[in-house]
Amino acid sequence: MVDHSLGAVLQAVADPTRRAMVERLARGATTVGELAAPLAMSLPAVMKHLAVLEAAGVIQTQKVGRVRTCTLQPGSLDVLREWVEHQQTAWERALDDLGEFIDTQTKGNDHD
Repeated sequence: MVDHSLGAVLQAVADPTRRAMVERLARGATTVGELAAPLAMSLPAVMKHLAVLEAAGVIQTQKVGRVRTCTLQPGSLDVLREWVEHQQTAWERALDDLGEFIDTQTKGNDHD
């Protein structure tokens, strides 16, 4: 079962190894062997990382014969991008309000 929730995607990309895998897959589909080659870990450990990414809907794997190919799922990180944008908007609004408050306080003190 694929869990496209923000929590699942955050958990999936929280690990540096999984982020490196996502970055590699952003350049195009590749085999598990090619993904595993630069990593200092066993193939079963790589497969566990891929399972986390796949469960969150970030990647899809397909096995043809003895070769398993991994593909980054288009739009899979949109939930993360949308959350970050929402947080950015909220912080910008709060900082604008703070700036306005400081301006009114400063102008009020100029009359003293």
